[in-house]
Amino acid sequence: MSIVHFLNVKEGDCSIIEHTSGHISVIDVSNARKEYTEAEKLSALVKALMEKGSGNFNQKASPVNPIEYMKSFGITSIFRFILTHPDMDHMDGIKNLFEEFSPANFYDTDNGREIEFNENSPYREEDWLFYKNLRDTKPQTCPQRLTLFSGDDAAYRTKNWEGNPPGDALYILSPTPELVEEANETEDFNDCSYVILHKSPWWGNVLFSGDAHNKTWEYVISKYEKHIKDIDLLIAPHHGRKSDRDYSFLDVVNPKMTFFGNARAEDLAYSAWNYRNLAYITNNQANCMVVDMNDINMPIYVTNKKFAEQQYIFTTFNDEFKAWFLKNIR
Repeated sequence: MSIVHFLNVKEGDCSIIEHTSGHISVIDVSNARKEYTEAEKLSALVKALMEKGSGNFNQKASPVNPIEYMKSFGITSIFRFILTHPDMDHMDGIKNLFEEFSPANFYDTDNGREIEFNENSPYREEDWLFYKNLRDTKPQTCPQRLTLFSGDDAAYRTKNWEGNPPGDALYILSPTPELVEEANETEDFNDCSYVILHKSPWWGNVLFSGDAHNKTWEYVISKYEKHIKDIDLLIAPHHGRKSDRDYSFLDVVNPKMTFFGNARAEDLAYSAWNYRNLAYITNNQANCMVVDMNDINMPIYVTNKKFAEQQYIFTTFNDEFKAWFLKNIR
């Protein structure tokens, strides 16, 4: 089936799917810079020292670089890069990522966002300008830019080379043209975020939700409830932050496991999951997480050994995933 990686990339998002076809899908990116200025290094050091000892295991202070992470697994090219929506914490380092791996396909929303930068921004204007050039010039090749909507179906996503399912088993659930149009009018681009279901025809499914907000969830549940009900793994919307949202979507999605990104503990929506007795793991606890979807049990491996040992004292190291066994999802 596939192997799914959820990376510890500061307060951003980056997921990698190694498909059985050999294709590599990357969904969002953060902390993917080849080089850092001395000022950026100093700022990161100060922030890490200030946060030392806070939260569980303090793995937020030890993020990975997606470029180096993928190289360590022998990845040399990307078949598709999916930008769920145009927030900088989902495209931090996009320029270096594209220069290094030359994605063949680029999934983008048809947004009209504009961003003004100042010297205090933690992100680089060059990444925004690189993205904006791709968005506004709409290249047909190198990479091919695709603006996809709910239900869009094509070879390589849901079919193989011969036209037979499941292909790479990626199903576009959202956005719709109407959600994108409204996002452009209100300038609230969370509700034009991609929501993507990665579904095995035999067992296991993962729901990637970007920063999907209330209107997106209302649409997805109305249209695809039977497909997302009782999901195995949810990549939490908005990294798991509270973000003034309605969490009733969890009553339908009801994930066996949820992966949270990084944020201050007081900003994470722990209560919405605890109230429903739903399991979750954060990057701050586990560092990077790897899920083996080739195994019916969907085992989770983590790169923070101490966290793995706390959960399972007899944990073992997996050479293929470069991580320690934590638990099974199924």
